[in-house]
Amino acid sequence: MTASVPAPKSRILSARRLVLFAGIAGLSATVLLGGVLPQTANSALTAVAYAQGVQRPMGFADIVDKVKPAVISVRVKMTNGPKMMGFEGDMPFPPNSQMERFFRRFGFPDGTIPEERRNPREHLVTGQGSGFFISADGFAVTNNHVVDKADTVEVTADDGKTYTAKVIGTDPRTDIALIKVEGRSDFPYVKLADKAPRIGDWVLAVGNPFGLGGTVTAGIVSARGRDIGAGPYDDFIQIDAPVNKGNSGGPTFDVDGNVIGVNTAIFSPSGGSVGIAFAIPAPTVKSVVAQLKDSGKVTRGWIGVQIQPVTAEIADNLGLKTPQGALVAEPQSDGPAAKAGIKAGDVVTAVNGTPVKDARDLAKQIGSMAPGSTAKLTVWRNGEEKTFSMALGELPNQREARAMTPESSGREGTDVPRLGLTVVPAGQVAGSGSDGVVVTQVDPNGLASEQGVKTGDVILEVGGKKVANPSDVRSALKDAQKDGKRSILMRMKSGDGTRFVAVPLGKA
Repeated sequence: MTASVPAPKSRILSARRLVLFAGIAGLSATVLLGGVLPQTANSALTAVAYAQGVQRPMGFADIVDKVKPAVISVRVKMTNGPKMMGFEGDMPFPPNSQMERFFRRFGFPDGTIPEERRNPREHLVTGQGSGFFISADGFAVTNNHVVDKADTVEVTADDGKTYTAKVIGTDPRTDIALIKVEGRSDFPYVKLADKAPRIGDWVLAVGNPFGLGGTVTAGIVSARGRDIGAGPYDDFIQIDAPVNKGNSGGPTFDVDGNVIGVNTAIFSPSGGSVGIAFAIPAPTVKSVVAQLKDSGKVTRGWIGVQIQPVTAEIADNLGLKTPQGALVAEPQSDGPAAKAGIKAGDVVTAVNGTPVKDARDLAKQIGSMAPGSTAKLTVWRNGEEKTFSMALGELPNQREARAMTPESSGREGTDVPRLGLTVVPAGQVAGSGSDGVVVTQVDPNGLASEQGVKTGDVILEVGGKKVANPSDVRSALKDAQKDGKRSILMRMKSGDGTRFVAVPLGKA
C-alpha cells in the first residue's frame, strides 16, 4: 500500500477556493436557470433544498450490492519440491547463467550444488487470486495462472464461508480456468455480457487485491483489442480501474452488472497499479468456458501455416493496395493449408468472407472454429484473388519441429554489397540444409541489418525466386531494379521459423 502524502497548504487553500468558487457559480446558475432566490433569512435553507433536488453524480453502490456476493477469493496450495527449485543434477543451471554466477559468488566455486544441499525438504507454497460464480450450482471462473499446478484450491465467498473447489479444466492460451464448488445449488452468480463495452464506458473491478478480499474499484474502458504479447489470441480490454496483485481472475463489470471481462494482467513498472490493467473479453470467456465445461479442455482449428503481418513494403512488393491480411511464410508440409494448395508468399485476406486484418486476426478467426469444420480462405497470389477450401485440423499442444542453429563453415563467403550481406551456399554450412544461402556476415550499417537480418539466417528466395548461390541473389536484385521496385522481398529461415523481409534496394 502506498502511503498518502499530505498536500501543501497552498494546494489545500486552492482547493478550498475552488469549492467556494464552485458554490458561487452554482448560485449564479440558480439565479439564471431556476429563478431568483428570495432574499430572506431562509435563503440559505432554500438553496440547500434546491441543491438536494439536483441530480447527483451516479454512484455504484446499487451495482456493488447486486454483484459482489458472486465474487470469490481463490486460495491455492502447491508442493514446491526439488525439481521446482532447480536443485538437481551436477549442473542445475546453464553455464555462465545469472543463477550459476550467483552460486559461484556465494561459496560454490565450480557452480555446482553440494550433494547434501541438492535435495531440500519439500515445502508448501500458497497463492491467492480472485474469481466469480457463473452458475448457482457452483461453477466459477478464474485465471489459469492462479490455479495452475495447484494441489488444492479453496474459495472464500463474500459471506466468509470457505469451500473446496475442483479444477474442471484450464486453457493456458487464454489464461482461463473453470473450477467447481460442490454441495450447494443456490450460489449467487453473475452473467457474462452479451455486448462489447465501448471505450469510455464505466466499469467496476471486484476482487481480492493483496488478500484483502471484496475490494471494489472503478474506472473506464481505456481501449479494446489490445495485444500485450501474451499469445496469438491476444484481444484484451484495457481498463484504468486500479487492479493489483490478487485481482487476477476477478471480474470487471459494466454498469448493468454484467461481466465484460476477466482481469488477467497489469502494466506495472513498480509492481503496483498505475491505471493500466487488461481483461479477457466476455465472448472469449464464454467460448472457452463452454468447452471446458463440456470436455475439460479447449480445442482449436488449425491450418498449419507460419504467418506474419503484411507491412507497407511487403504490400508494395506483392501489389496489394493496403497492408492488410496475413502473409504465409511457410505452410507445414502435411497441414490442411498445404494440402489445399496454399503456398509461401500467399496473403490470406478473408476467412469465410470475413476480412482478415492482420496475422493475429487470422489466428483468432481460425482458432475460434472447431476442428473438422470447413474454412474457405480468400488468398492474394500473383496479383489476383484465389479461393481455397479446407477441413480444419486440431491445433497441436506443442510444436513438433525444432530449428538447428547453423554453425560457421569457415568459408569467407561472397559479398552482396547492395544489401550489406555476405552469403555462402547453404550446403557449405553444417546444419543449414541444402536450400538457399546462409548469411555469414552482416554490415551493421547496411540495408539488410536495418530489417533484422542476422548472421545464420538462411535466405531461401529473393524476389519470388529460389536462390542457391550468391550469383542468384545478385541476379534477383538486378531484375527487381530493372522493374523499378523500391524494395525486394526475401524469404528466409530465422531461428525456429520462416519469414519474409522487405529490404529497400540500395544503389547499384
